[in-house]
Amino acid sequence: MTVRCRFAPAPSGSLHVGNVRSALFSWLWARHHGGAFVLRVEDTDASRVTEEAFRGVLEDLRWLGLDWDEGPDVGGPHAPYRQSQRTEIYAEAIERLLGERHAYRCYCTTEELDARRGEARERGQAPGYDGRCRSLTDQEIAAHEAEGRASVVRFRMPDDEQVVQDLVKGEVRWGPGELRDFVIVRADGSPVFLLAVAVDDLAMGVSHVVRGDDLLAAAPRNMAVIRALGGTPPIYAHVPQVVGADRKPLSKRHGSTSVQAFREQGYLPEAMVNYLALLGWSPGDDREQLSRDELIAAFDLSRVSSNPAAFDTEKLTWLNNRYIQSLDDDELAARCVHFLVEAGVGVDPVVLRQAMPLVKERMKTLAEVVDLLRFLFSDDIEPNPKAADILAKAPDGYLKEAAAALDACSGWDAEQIAEALDALAQRAGLNRTKGWQPIRAAVTGSSVSPPLPESLALLGRERTLERVREAAG
Repeated sequence: MTVRCRFAPAPSGSLHVGNVRSALFSWLWARHHGGAFVLRVEDTDASRVTEEAFRGVLEDLRWLGLDWDEGPDVGGPHAPYRQSQRTEIYAEAIERLLGERHAYRCYCTTEELDARRGEARERGQAPGYDGRCRSLTDQEIAAHEAEGRASVVRFRMPDDEQVVQDLVKGEVRWGPGELRDFVIVRADGSPVFLLAVAVDDLAMGVSHVVRGDDLLAAAPRNMAVIRALGGTPPIYAHVPQVVGADRKPLSKRHGSTSVQAFREQGYLPEAMVNYLALLGWSPGDDREQLSRDELIAAFDLSRVSSNPAAFDTEKLTWLNNRYIQSLDDDELAARCVHFLVEAGVGVDPVVLRQAMPLVKERMKTLAEVVDLLRFLFSDDIEPNPKAADILAKAPDGYLKEAAAALDACSGWDAEQIAEALDALAQRAGLNRTKGWQPIRAAVTGSSVSPPLPESLALLGRERTLERVREAAG
């Protein structure tokens, strides 16, 4: 079997981490087997889909490094890859299903359907479609047409037991008649998901469908449509939902849930991919940091847990810090530039590169570079509340003495600066922490900064003295 996997998002906004995890598992399975990964866009709902969201989906996937072999922007043998451009293909499938009596027109109105569902509930029966239009005579159809009734198209679901052999869920069964006939074409002629996805999976030769388990009930319906069209259904792997710490489906109440949000906060794509891969899957050992190639080599859908996976932002942040520390200084500096520029901070590339060893261990996200290093690139330093409190409590004349001591340094390197600051603190009867804090507050505007002597060395003698003297008043 040639493994062909697909990811089929409906672009109505930035990708949710739960959807991305399904895409990642699908991508890893395809790459593990040397197969193809197809990007197909479900954009038939014009009320929800926008071009901006479509471009955002492509951008999110590219940022994560989930490349595709076929798709709307690269083409392929099964183009087009946007469902909104495949209407003729769906129309042909619909006509075939109607002609071979795998589907039929249903003239029931919404009011009639609601009334019959209510009656079924009162009788203690399942409220699904009761098959009223399944066997209409030609005369009944003609009467409905003459009346001007709108019609949908329903698929004639087989009456026997339906079985899905799922790679994650195992064998899942639905009893005879449990799955009712379902709509595949709306009254306006547009195909619904259950038809379009089956037609596309068949036409594109998809071998494996990896998706969320909220779509498990769609699998036997998709399979039935594919078989009715003369094809062999793909193998399904329905992965559990991603939940929050409260074990409820991940949503906005849990904070950031989109790829775009995590990207803007300064998470690395390597960390996101690594973390999401381990969310409900394990390589079978204790490794927590795996490269992309290691993930591809180790990935196996049979090791995906059938239980919901809890998204832990703290664990992601820890892993992100590990990846930040693993970058060389040139690469880390290059990635930090965007966040400084976005914050309106001008950047000296040489100084930024020299500052990386000072901050990489304490940076949990790239966005933190702004608060950590703003003082190096901007002289508009306003002490934050904690720094202002430190300055207010500094011993009388301490900052003036600090300026004089620093000015007296014969050279300007971290070692000489540290010696001058330690001697200053000792003369004032202060330990290093209390003795250095007023200088830190004056120079950086914060009570927290990279190592102080190294920071002052990068800032330069003139700018350092100017800030200390200004704080001294």
